[in-house]
Amino acid sequence: MDPDDFTNAAPGRLVPTTYGVLAFVPNPLPRGISLPSATVKRLAMAERAVGRLSGVTLQEFSPYLVSSPLLHREAILSSRIEGTITTPEQLVLLEAEETDQPARAADEDTAEVLNYVRAMQHGLRRLESLPVSLRLIKELHGVLLSGVRGERQDPGTFRRTQNFIGSRAGDSIEDARFIPPPVPDMERALSELEAYLHDETIEDPFLIQLALIHYQFETIHPFRDGNGRVGRLLIPLIMVAKERLDAPLLYLSAFFERNRQTYVDLLLRVSQTGDWIRWIDHFLEAVGESATEATGQATALLELRQRYHRRFQKDRSSARIIRLVDELFQTPSITIRKAAKVLSLTEQGAANNIHKLEDAGVLREVTGGKRNQVFVADEIVRFLYDAPRTGA
Repeated sequence: MDPDDFTNAAPGRLVPTTYGVLAFVPNPLPRGISLPSATVKRLAMAERAVGRLSGVTLQEFSPYLVSSPLLHREAILSSRIEGTITTPEQLVLLEAEETDQPARAADEDTAEVLNYVRAMQHGLRRLESLPVSLRLIKELHGVLLSGVRGERQDPGTFRRTQNFIGSRAGDSIEDARFIPPPVPDMERALSELEAYLHDETIEDPFLIQLALIHYQFETIHPFRDGNGRVGRLLIPLIMVAKERLDAPLLYLSAFFERNRQTYVDLLLRVSQTGDWIRWIDHFLEAVGESATEATGQATALLELRQRYHRRFQKDRSSARIIRLVDELFQTPSITIRKAAKVLSLTEQGAANNIHKLEDAGVLREVTGGKRNQVFVADEIVRFLYDAPRTGA
């Protein structure tokens, strides 16, 4: 990190570290940013896109039936940015394992992705009694890194040592692209960020605040590992907490991955030069494009669910079949034991309903065995892919 790249307009200061290099400490976030007309237009477009997305789920049933497949897709894409690769099939098969214990698998990548899903689910439950806060952020991190490679990186605890962001694997701190604040400055910056999160007097539009919050969290980089994933988790959580969406439907990882270099360059540019507008423009573009994509996906999911409902409404056990269908939108893999719990039936009764869905082509048994069978809803799983599958 070259100190000469940081101008007098930088929204923070450079401070020495015990490693003999300088680190960047961000100022408290600004209030009342002046937006040029082009950014105001981007803001209006992004807000309209979010409004359309919200309107898609204004139905009588829970919007979480639509949001769950989108969350699974986001978990795969957000983890991919960090180099963690799994497939939708691997994810839903691991999720079918009936345990409340931390995700563990021969494929640790899949376990890490499942933890992303669990972290979001945990955050949504906690929003019922806890605002988005440093406490909640630490809890998200604890779930995210529990039982996987990152469990050695102090899950659920803010870092107690200096960290840095390298340009390449194996970089030393002297070669770092960016060095976040030392621990005492980090702690102050986090307290200031929490105060910003809870400040109801800020007049900047919500999406502008969200862009600033994301920048600030990534710049503080408060964990030894998992900062990027936690930062991306916070975006939909804050939107739900602030009642901008009824469910976590908006995820930006696909856009950030497609524009990865621009994303990291603009975050760094804010720190170096105070260029908030270019970062805000990029963030608003991410929101608008992602909301439009999510609207299409949510609409297609709703149409698929309605098609399934129409298909099975005449069945003598239609209420149970439809209950099972809705469970598949929550988690597109299921076992007979889990179906028995969902339907309050014996395992034989649950198996009869599963086999009806299997005969109709909604479910497919994937283990090939006679015991401990797992059934997958292929049409729902297809929504977990970033791009349409060919030959499927």
